[in-house]
Amino acid sequence: MITHETLKSLPAGVQAPPYDINGIKPGIVHFGVGNFFRAHEAFYVEQILKDDPNWGIIGVGLTGGDRSKKKAEEFKKQDCLFSLTETAPSGKSTVRVMGALRDYLLAPADPEAVLKHLSDPAIRIVSMTITEGGYNINESTGAFDLENAAVQQDLKTPEAPSTIFGYVVEGLRRRRDAGGKAFTIMSCDNLRHNGNVARKAFLGYAKARDPELAKWIEENATFPNGMVDRITPTVSSEIAKRLNEASGLSDDLPLVAEDFHQWVLEDSFADGRPALEKAGVQFVDDVTDYEHVKIRMLNAGHIMLCFPAVLVGYENVDEAVRDADLRGNLENFLNKDVIPTLEAPPGMTLEGYRDSVISRFSNPAMADQTLRISGDGSSKIQVFWTETVRQALEGKRDLSRIAFGMAAYLEMLRGKSEKGGTYEPFEPTFGEQQKALAKADDFESALKLPAFDAWRDLDNATLNEKVIALRKIIREKGVKAALPA
Repeated sequence: MITHETLKSLPAGVQAPPYDINGIKPGIVHFGVGNFFRAHEAFYVEQILKDDPNWGIIGVGLTGGDRSKKKAEEFKKQDCLFSLTETAPSGKSTVRVMGALRDYLLAPADPEAVLKHLSDPAIRIVSMTITEGGYNINESTGAFDLENAAVQQDLKTPEAPSTIFGYVVEGLRRRRDAGGKAFTIMSCDNLRHNGNVARKAFLGYAKARDPELAKWIEENATFPNGMVDRITPTVSSEIAKRLNEASGLSDDLPLVAEDFHQWVLEDSFADGRPALEKAGVQFVDDVTDYEHVKIRMLNAGHIMLCFPAVLVGYENVDEAVRDADLRGNLENFLNKDVIPTLEAPPGMTLEGYRDSVISRFSNPAMADQTLRISGDGSSKIQVFWTETVRQALEGKRDLSRIAFGMAAYLEMLRGKSEKGGTYEPFEPTFGEQQKALAKADDFESALKLPAFDAWRDLDNATLNEKVIALRKIIREKGVKAALPA
């Protein structure tokens, strides 16, 4: 455990926060305090607090299960401090203790405490990492799903919310009624135009609750789009032990990330912002080209590599990318399916970005889990592959690698590796019907899953036929036999 006392005598080589923690005041509320947030947004904010201490972060957890309670207890015991180890592919590492997170609240345990912060004028940004599938958008209609049971409950008891939509809108309602300003709602999830998605979600809820309130939010709040990038793996107990042995700390919440990090953000804030450009954030008028490159190359490549890797039995991403066959398929996907249909932003070459992606995947210090990358695959496929698939279908391009990726995903959902191991695929958006489709023994039923909804309006018969054929090969002869030439 590390606490404020620990900062007085840190081990050699461990960097302390370069500011007085007791002087930090909250300016941001963040929903979803996972590893990526701690290594990304908190990392950037950490670097500007010395010059401007008014941007400390209040973390909020929305679920109340045993795991969530344990997480809240751990943060509290450690005074919300944690260590971050940044490691380059060369193996060189740096370690710092982070203090940007100044409190952690478990919303079900004290909802009023969360609402009090959200209605506090000092809070000027509400940010979130709630996963690609966390915005409650109906993929069939493209609208906010008002039929969701938790949303329905919040609409019945809007002043006692349980969802992020209920909390944020109630907080804004209190600010409006008090004559205050709206805050910026900032998504930090891997979604194309994540600010636009957040706008649709929060305004969709607000309109159902109170159209006049929704109008005020639309006119006063902002939803900047942003592109976020940093590989941040899950930290197992074994990895945590190794990190602590290397640093000399006794941290219950150690974190490891690659040394690469990027954040491209639209400069659209409702009530001021921290000077994050001093920490390396790129503020731009339009993030579109940056999003396209990152989502269609890094994120799309990640799952193209990891779906078959899980089936083969590789646990970590660096193992998978060292497999010449899987790496070759990834490179062919990027070179033949993505790069020819993509435009790079100024100052970037797609070939150079491709090389950096593969180098980052090969970093053994990340020990990033293929099963983690493959998780929530249904949402990720819709976000990361759609544009490439649609362009291939519309342009009558080669479909072999796309079909292989789809087949590998569907076979992965069955929960069995070629080595005989079993695992439980993580698909948080699946209901009972989708789970049944995923586990079906035939080769066709799972093609009805929502992962592929985004191109059903196109002629996809040939693609589906290829997927079915490849699933048969994977099941009968193995992943390597199904790899495209």
